[in-house]
Amino acid sequence: MAPEPVTPLTAEQAAARRRGALRTVWIVAAVALAVYVAFLLTGVLGK
Repeated sequence: MAPEPVTPLTAEQAAARRRGALRTVWIVAAVALAVYVAFLLTGVLGK
């Protein structure tokens, strides 16, 4: 079976994909920062 040809994204599709990726990056960064701050606070408050 031959693979189907890939259709290029329209400008709107590319922009939507870029927005989605950027939102995902910000969410992951916020979770990582929350874990880091929680780790620091457990060290400070644990003493």
